[in-house]
Amino acid sequence: MSAPAKKLPKADLEAQAERLRAVWANPTGWRYWTTVNNTQIGLWYASTAFAFMLFAGVLALIVRAQLAVPDNDLVSADFYNQAFTLHGTVMMFLFAVPIFEAVAIFLLPPMLGARELPFPRLGAFGFWSFFLGGTFVCGSIFFNAAPSSGWFMYPPLATDKELSGIGADIWLLGLSFIEVASIAAAVELIVGIMKCRAPGMRINLMPLFAWYLLIVAGMILFAFPPLIAGDILFEMQRMFDWPFFDPARGGDPLLWQHLFWIFGHPEVYIIFLPAIALMAMIVPTFSQRPIVGYSWIVLAAVGTGFLSFGLWVHHMFATGLPQISLAFFSAASEAVAIPTAVQIFVFIATMLAGRVIFSTPMLFGTGGIAIFILGGLTGVMVALAPFDWQAHDTYFVVAHLHYVLIGGMLFPVIAGIYYYYPLIDAKHLSDRMGRSAFWLMFVGFNVAFFPMHLAGLRGMPRRVFTYPADVGWDWMNLLSTVGAFVLAFGVLVVVVDILRPKHRQNRGEQNPWNAGTLEWISEPEENWGVRSIPHVESRYPLWDQKNLARDVNDGRFYLPDAEEGRREGLITSVLDGDPMQVLRVGGTSYVAIFSAVSLGAAFIALTFHWWIATAVSAIVCFCAILYWLWTGTAEIPEKPAKDVGLGLTLPLYASGPASVGWWAMFITMVGDSTAFASLVFGYFFYWTIHPDFTAGIAGPGMPWPMTSAVLFLTAWAATFAARQLNARGFVAGMRIVLLLGLMLTLVASAAGFAGPWSHGMDPTAHVYPAIVWVLVIWVLAHAAVGAVMQAYCLARSFAGRLTPVYDMDIRNIALYWHFMAITAAIAFAVIGLFPEAV
Repeated sequence: MSAPAKKLPKADLEAQAERLRAVWANPTGWRYWTTVNNTQIGLWYASTAFAFMLFAGVLALIVRAQLAVPDNDLVSADFYNQAFTLHGTVMMFLFAVPIFEAVAIFLLPPMLGARELPFPRLGAFGFWSFFLGGTFVCGSIFFNAAPSSGWFMYPPLATDKELSGIGADIWLLGLSFIEVASIAAAVELIVGIMKCRAPGMRINLMPLFAWYLLIVAGMILFAFPPLIAGDILFEMQRMFDWPFFDPARGGDPLLWQHLFWIFGHPEVYIIFLPAIALMAMIVPTFSQRPIVGYSWIVLAAVGTGFLSFGLWVHHMFATGLPQISLAFFSAASEAVAIPTAVQIFVFIATMLAGRVIFSTPMLFGTGGIAIFILGGLTGVMVALAPFDWQAHDTYFVVAHLHYVLIGGMLFPVIAGIYYYYPLIDAKHLSDRMGRSAFWLMFVGFNVAFFPMHLAGLRGMPRRVFTYPADVGWDWMNLLSTVGAFVLAFGVLVVVVDILRPKHRQNRGEQNPWNAGTLEWISEPEENWGVRSIPHVESRYPLWDQKNLARDVNDGRFYLPDAEEGRREGLITSVLDGDPMQVLRVGGTSYVAIFSAVSLGAAFIALTFHWWIATAVSAIVCFCAILYWLWTGTAEIPEKPAKDVGLGLTLPLYASGPASVGWWAMFITMVGDSTAFASLVFGYFFYWTIHPDFTAGIAGPGMPWPMTSAVLFLTAWAATFAARQLNARGFVAGMRIVLLLGLMLTLVASAAGFAGPWSHGMDPTAHVYPAIVWVLVIWVLAHAAVGAVMQAYCLARSFAGRLTPVYDMDIRNIALYWHFMAITAAIAFAVIGLFPEAV
C-alpha cells in the first residue's frame, strides 16, 4: 500500500496543475482538429457514430413507410434496395461497434486511473479513418451509387458488376478502410487495459467495463480479419475476374458466407458485451453495492466471447450442410444462452441485494435487458434447424435481430449517455425528458417489431420491396410502421435533450451518482485524465478508500507534475499492476490525420480504378507513417529514469515484452495471422468440395516454394541474430547480419514469385491458381513490410537512434519476423508440398 504524499502549499499545487494543464491542452483555432487527447477523440467518435445512427434511422423510416401499405410506390425498387442495404451496413459497421470504441476511448483512461491510452495518435488515426470511410459509404446514396445487395453482400448477386454496380466496391473498400480503424482501436484498448492501469489495480480489481472491453477487443482481432480476407477475395473477383465465388471455374459462393459469418456472429456479441459492460457499471451504482459474483460475470463474459466463434453456421442452416454440422452448430447456439443468462442473473442478484434507485439510466438499462431476453428466446428458436428452415429469410428473423440488437445495445447505450453525461460538462440531462423518451422508445419498439414475428410466421420474406393486398400482411406492416415512427420520436427526444442549451444550468457535483469507480474522479474541464495517478486497493476505490478523490485532485499520488513539459503516464505489470515504467506519449500532431486522409484517398481511388491516384496516395501514406514512426516512437530519453512521487523512481525507456510497442506488435500480428489463417481455410475449403481440385492444372511445383520457404527462414534467423548481436554490443556485426537478412528477404520473395509465374498459373482460369496466387501475394506483401523494417533498423542504427541499450525497434521487428517466418513456412508448404502429398 502507498499512502498519499503530504499536501504541498497551495502555490506549489497551482504551479504543478498549470504545468500539467499546459502540457495536456488542446490546440486552438482550426488546429483543434489535430488534437489527440482521448476525451476529444472519444467525443468526436461518439458524436460521429451517433450521427451515422440517425442517418441509418432515417433510411429505416423510409423502408417502413414503403411497406406501410400493399402495392406502395413511395420509392423505387432500386432506391429501396440501397436504403435497406445501407441501413444494415451503417448500423452494424458505423454505429454498433464504433460507439463502444468511442465510449472506451473516452472512459478508460480515468476509469483505469491513467492519464491517457498508450497510443493517442493511433486513436486519432482510427477516428479519422472511421469518419472518412463512413462518410464515403453513406454519401454514396446521394449519387445513386450505394450498395444494394444487402449488408452481407452475398455472391453471385454482389459479384455481378451489371447487377450490383459500383455500390459493391464502395461497400467492400469503404468498409475495409473502416475495419482498419476498428483493429487500430482494438490494439490500443488491449494494450491500454493490460499495461496502463493504476498502480495496485490487479487484474482481479479491474472495473467490469475494462474486462468486457478487453474481451471485445480480443474478439475483434479474431472476428474482423476473416471478413478482411473475404473482402480481398471478393474484390479480386470484381476487379480482376479471379473466380473465388464462380462455380463454373471451381469457386463457391458459400466460402463468402463462411468468412462473413465467422465475422458476423461474433459481431453480435462484440456489440452486446460492451452494452452489458455499461450495465455492469450502472447497476452497482444505482443499487449502491458492489456487483454480486464479480468472478462469475467475468467468466461468463469470457465464455460468451469464446462460444460466439462456434455459432456462425447457424446462419447457413438452409444451405444444405451435413446433418452432423447442423447438430453441432445448433447445440453451440443453444449453449451460448448459458453464460448470457449468468450475466443477467448477476444483475438481478445485485439489484435484489441492494436498494435500487430507478433513475433514467436504470430505466433504459432494465428495459433494454427485458427486450434482449425476448430476443434471446426467439434466438433459441432459430437455433433449432427444423424451425430455422421454416423461419429462414422471413421477417421473423428481422424481428429477432432487432430485439437482440436494439434491446441488447441501443437501450443500454442511451442508459450510458444519461449516466455518463455529467463527465462531459458536469451537468445532467433532463430526467423528465429521459423518462418520456424511454416510454416512447420502449412502446414504439415493441409495436414496431413484435408484429414482424407474426408476419414472418405467415410467410413474409425479408427484403421485399412491396407485397400484394390479399396475403394478410397489411395490418401487421402498418402497425410496424406506426411503431417505428414512435420509436424514432423517442430517439429524437434524446437528441433534443443532448443538444439543448445548458448554459443556465448549474454545475453539478463531481460524482453525482455516488459511484464507486475511478472515472468519477476526472474533472470535465481538464484533459489530463487524472490529476495524479492513484494507488488502487479495491474494485470500488471511491467507496472503500477514504478521501481518495480529494487526494488525487490535490496531486498527492504519482506524476503530479510535468516539469519536463512532456505527456506522461505509468506502465504497470499485466497481472499485479506494479509500476514498471514512465511512458511518454505523443502530443498534438498533424501526422495522424494526414496518414488517415492519404490512406482514405488510396481506398477511394481504388474504388474507381484510378490506378495512378491510388499509387500516389499509397506512397504518400507510406511516407507519412514512416515519418510518424521515425519521430514519434522509440525516443531516447534525456535521462534514464525519473522520480514519479511517493519515493518511487522508474525508467523512462523499456523494450521487449516490458514495452507497450512490443505488445502492440504482438497483438497486431495475432490479428494479421487470423486473416492469413482465413485464406488458408479458403484453400482447403476448395480442396474439400472439389475432389479434383488440382487435377489437370499446373501448380507452382515444389522446388521454388520450398526454396523460398528456406530463404525466408534464413532471413528470419538473420534478423533474430542481428537482435542478439546488438544486445551484446556488436553493432557492426548487427548491421552486416541485418543487411544480409534484407538481401535474403528480397531473394526469397523472388523465389516465391517464380513458382506460380514459371508454371504459367492463370488466376482467371480456375480457382486453384487464383488461391495459390493470393497466398503468394500475401507472403510477398508481408515480406515487403519486413524488408522495410530491416532497412528502417539499419537507418536507425546509423542515425544513433538504435543502440545496444535502446533497442526497442529491433526487438519489435524481430517479433514481426517470428510471425513472418511462420506465415511463409505454412503458405509455401500448403502450395508446394500439399499438392504433392495428395
